[in-house]
Amino acid sequence: MTDSFGQRARAAIARRGPLCVGIDPHASLLDAWGLPRSADGARAFGLRVVEAAAAAGAAFVKPQVSFFERYGSAGLAALEDVLAAARATDLLVIADAKRGDIGSTMQAYAEAWLTPGSPLEADALTVSPYLGVGAVAGTIDYAYANGKGVFVLAATSNPEARALQGAMLPGDRTVAQGVIDEVSALNAAHGAAGEWGSAGFVVGATVDWSEAGIAPYAPVAPILAPGFGAQGAVPTGIRAIFGEMAPAVIASESRSILTAGSAKIEGVIAEHARAYPAAGEPGGADAQGNPRG
Repeated sequence: MTDSFGQRARAAIARRGPLCVGIDPHASLLDAWGLPRSADGARAFGLRVVEAAAAAGAAFVKPQVSFFERYGSAGLAALEDVLAAARATDLLVIADAKRGDIGSTMQAYAEAWLTPGSPLEADALTVSPYLGVGAVAGTIDYAYANGKGVFVLAATSNPEARALQGAMLPGDRTVAQGVIDEVSALNAAHGAAGEWGSAGFVVGATVDWSEAGIAPYAPVAPILAPGFGAQGAVPTGIRAIFGEMAPAVIASESRSILTAGSAKIEGVIAEHARAYPAAGEPGGADAQGNPRG
């Protein structure tokens, strides 16, 4: 039986480190790379990032779906090519689509992104729980049934989110902590003891956990952490930011790598990957035997 996404993410972090390379063909980056602002340009950009990330030994890539969607059907066809190329390597592919809806609509999103053999197949999908965690529970079930994963928005770094995600629920919990608690319960129901859950969380690397009202959780599930690189978080700070959960972090970098350009990107990815400390295990010791937390 194929390992769950949570276990595959765990193995990938242990083997190749936490770096996740964003695939974000911004118009300005297409210009800088000498590529057209078109679906063809986005395709060439994405394929080059996949090639460089695989060659440099990165563990994850994360295409930002919006930068392909803006070119319509041709852009989605380009995204399909990029996803297929990434899946043909050892990279784990996270589709950053942030889907969130209810009922059959959310089921259709799950089938589009998390069905083996689908044109848009990815290893994991970002989803929004802010129509209620119950609205994405079926997507989490579907992910587990198909060996896939989801990353649920929990505590994001954008200032506009603070009032909503920091609002208090009954029981003195923030909304963000409530999301983590409910999703963790779903992971516990699906997973085997000692395994990582396949429903992870998006927690910004610039988020102060105490200020956001969130805390370490169990069972362990991966954290997709945007904010490294251009937004200011640094690899050597990963333990200070995430404490005992640091070994579960997937560190997302986009502009800090992509601005290197096509010719230099492979070397930059390798350099950035080496900057992260050894992962260790959540709540345990790192590769040098130093305690976590």
